[in-house]
Amino acid sequence: MTTQNIQWHRRLTNALALGVITFFALIVTVPLFLILGTVVKRGLPALNLAFLTQIPVPIGETGGGMANAIVGSLMLLAVASLIGIPLGIGSGVFLAEYGRNKYGNIVRFTADVLNGVPSIVIGMTAWALVVVTQGHFSMMAGSVALGIMMIPVIARTTEEVLLLVPQAIREAAFGLGIPKWRTTLSVVVPTAKAGIITSIMLAFARIAGETAPLMFTTLGNEFWSVNPNQPIAAMPLQIFKYATMPYDQAHAQAWTGALVLITIIMTIVIVFRLIASRGTLKGAS
Repeated sequence: MTTQNIQWHRRLTNALALGVITFFALIVTVPLFLILGTVVKRGLPALNLAFLTQIPVPIGETGGGMANAIVGSLMLLAVASLIGIPLGIGSGVFLAEYGRNKYGNIVRFTADVLNGVPSIVIGMTAWALVVVTQGHFSMMAGSVALGIMMIPVIARTTEEVLLLVPQAIREAAFGLGIPKWRTTLSVVVPTAKAGIITSIMLAFARIAGETAPLMFTTLGNEFWSVNPNQPIAAMPLQIFKYATMPYDQAHAQAWTGALVLITIIMTIVIVFRLIASRGTLKGAS
């Protein structure tokens, strides 16, 4: 086979492989665009200022919105993040830097099992631990359930990201006499900042639309409430309630709520992705 034939064969093989990869990539993205297109088409007609600034009204009355649910969801996610992010990152750092032993294997196995537990089971657990203890439903109980769901996702992803940091960076810090704990906090973690932020966004996107845990903990509220020790409105709960009603008006509100919820999630994820894009993570060589 001549050199020209070999080059032609390589170009053909490369073109075929690129075509197959592109084809499957398009197949993966089609469901995403179908979902987004359907939500935008059905949710946009009922989107107005009243939807964003008013609380729900009885079916049959004009106006009304999900302002209380939007604020409630943001509060739930904020408190859940305060619970899940520090514990998740701390667990991931332990697994990557200090967890190559039987204790690390126990934590790693626990995180993997917890990551596969259905959300409704976590909601029931939070109900037994928090709601029963308090004697009433509350926003804090819902935040505890969502925070628990964040921990294994952040922990396992953070571990894998930290393992990508080149060992030479650690050795350079050790050579300067820097102790291991300071090297981990000041060198390794900042180097993997972009990947850690990505793990946080994965966990955040997972819990933002959860309904089952909130049914056992937060319960929902038709009125304004920002008291963390009382039941509070949440968008997933309000969307579920409207979606199960036999009224077109309720269905329209549910679609609009889904559109607003997806927009909030995408906006937060995009903002943090822009922040993460300034990171310095590089693969080991």
